[in-house]
Amino acid sequence: MNNFKALFYILAFSLFSLSCANDSQEDFQEIIEIDVDEDMIPVPVTYNNQVSAIMMDNCTRCHGIPLTNGAPFPLLTFDQVNNRRDRIISRMNNAANPMPPTGLLSNSVRAQVQQWIDMGALEGE
Repeated sequence: MNNFKALFYILAFSLFSLSCANDSQEDFQEIIEIDVDEDMIPVPVTYNNQVSAIMMDNCTRCHGIPLTNGAPFPLLTFDQVNNRRDRIISRMNNAANPMPPTGLLSNSVRAQVQQWIDMGALEGE
């Protein structure tokens, strides 16, 4: 009777071991469907998505064509803004000598420009 019990345990253990040996990763992945509101997905900060409009609204009155009020260079294109991005954000954050000269832009506008720089100053689509 003891031999029968031992054989039963060995057989049960073998079946259990073999049944788990062929499982794939797919067996462990649970598929979850989530309903996502696409308006809630944040748009990455890029030159074309946000920064261009900020420049147009706040900089191109002087840094446009023609240059006015002593502005030394235009800020109309991605390359022009990207090549001067560090100087632009520095002047935007300089309370003593801000750009635009009318005063500091809002924190949220300056944060968008800083985020654009921090994320690699992407041009976007």
